[in-house]
Amino acid sequence: MTNAEKIAFKNRLKQAALQLISERIAMAKSAGDNAQEAANNEDKSSAGDKYETGRAMGHLEKDMYARQQAENVKELARLQEVKTDRIYTTAQTGALVHCAEQSFFIAAGLGRQLIEEQTIFFLSPYTPLAKLLLQRKAGDRFLFNKKEIPILAVY
Repeated sequence: MTNAEKIAFKNRLKQAALQLISERIAMAKSAGDNAQEAANNEDKSSAGDKYETGRAMGHLEKDMYARQQAENVKELARLQEVKTDRIYTTAQTGALVHCAEQSFFIAAGLGRQLIEEQTIFFLSPYTPLAKLLLQRKAGDRFLFNKKEIPILAVY
């Protein structure tokens, strides 16, 4: 794979991550709106506190979705700053790290994703695993889950 192909692949990874986070933001907003609407439509009943409890639960649910949306907006902003247009020689934010059994893209915490028929683990640069990888280069090894894992390539 040429350097141009590596950069193009990392750019596609970043675009996929941006799309996933944007979808999460939209889902959290929609779910929050639905929770608010449900709370607003809670009918007053003769069952006493049932009405107030239903409204309170709806507001708690709306607040939870609002927090999720805010976190995803922050993640999106951080991801937009990630530089994928260069080849890195050490693991850092924006780098793709190929290991013997897995590949890690250090950019955003999205977990395991299937991109172009390849399984890629999207890591936030703030996770313990990303911190283990930081500043390591091809040929280095790191210990994870009591296994020594060799790094085959970094770019």
